[in-house]
Amino acid sequence: MTIHPTAIVEDGARLAGDVSIGPYCVVGRDAELGGGVELISHVAVAGRTRIGPRTLVWPFASIGHQPQDLKFRGEPSTLEIGADCMIREGVTVNPGTTGGGLATRIGAGCLLMAGSHVAHDCRVGDKVVLANNAILAGHVEIGDFAILGGNSAVHQFVRIGAHAIVGGMSGVDRDVIPFGSALGNRAYLGGLNMVGLKRRKFGRAAMDALRAAYRMIFEAGQTLQEGAHRAGEAYPEVPEVRQLVAFIQADSSRSFCTPKAA
Repeated sequence: MTIHPTAIVEDGARLAGDVSIGPYCVVGRDAELGGGVELISHVAVAGRTRIGPRTLVWPFASIGHQPQDLKFRGEPSTLEIGADCMIREGVTVNPGTTGGGLATRIGAGCLLMAGSHVAHDCRVGDKVVLANNAILAGHVEIGDFAILGGNSAVHQFVRIGAHAIVGGMSGVDRDVIPFGSALGNRAYLGGLNMVGLKRRKFGRAAMDALRAAYRMIFEAGQTLQEGAHRAGEAYPEVPEVRQLVAFIQADSSRSFCTPKAA
């Protein structure tokens, strides 16, 4: 364990043996840092925050401080950050509130670039990328491998499906389907995230099925639920289509991003 002489680690903080805490960091009494965690310098970790093994936090990140919610009254909420994440300069991540189950969760292998923000009660999956200054309002859900472009903003309670991509400077106030590509202010659906699917080695059959399902779902003259039902019946054996259909059929407090022509 390495703790710089200028760092402050409050009594009660739980630190794994090989943690590295750099100059001018502050670690609160209720925090827990897993094995191999490194706080480079000027990092503040507060509250009931657990940071997973090998996560690296750059200067001036604020992790686990009181959420930006006027209804918060100091309830014992938590923040969990998974293993192998990279949290860059000036990132802010808040714990949960009573209205969201008292927990904010970020999965493993995520990259939160400089200035990005994860608000209270968010659920962020594995391998998610938030580019510079991408911001999530409260109660947002982000699926695995999703990418949010720089300066994008996601409205509270919005869901963004796995493998989706949101273009830079987009304002997202409706749900984005898994594998979707959303852009604009307010964001609309520009198609499927085919570049991401190819990069992650999805097979040709899966991508063809997703294209066909996409056309079925957003065909004019029907509701999205009707289109999703048709797609599910047409491709019951394709896991990616089942994932897409399940996302549309799940309960949500928001409507969906749709193509401009839909």
